[in-house]
Amino acid sequence: MTFRSWDDVAAFALTLPGTEPSTSYGQPAIKTRGKLICSTGHEPGSFPVAAPHEEKAVLIESDPATFWQTAHYANWPGLLVRYGSADAERIRSVVARAWWDRATKAQQAAYGPRP
Repeated sequence: MTFRSWDDVAAFALTLPGTEPSTSYGQPAIKTRGKLICSTGHEPGSFPVAAPHEEKAVLIESDPATFWQTAHYANWPGLLVRYGSADAERIRSVVARAWWDRATKAQQAAYGPRP
């Protein structure tokens, strides 16, 4: 699966246990237990996904063609991901980690180690 559109991102995110379609600031989003995993956001050609600040910095530095941020997202624990980026497996991992960090202990145990 590639992530060429929000539909692709949502389709993958909704395969994770306990996820549901929702909204965030009026935009389509995927949440678990009421907590944001990812959304369509407001930046054309990209979607925001939750990520700890430390991981965010590493992702942006190691692959700026895929992961980036604007001033709006600078203080938020998350980053922007460009649609259509080549490394779909890495994007799947980032989305799955955002879910795992918000999942219940039981869901984490059933899923396995943090992606």
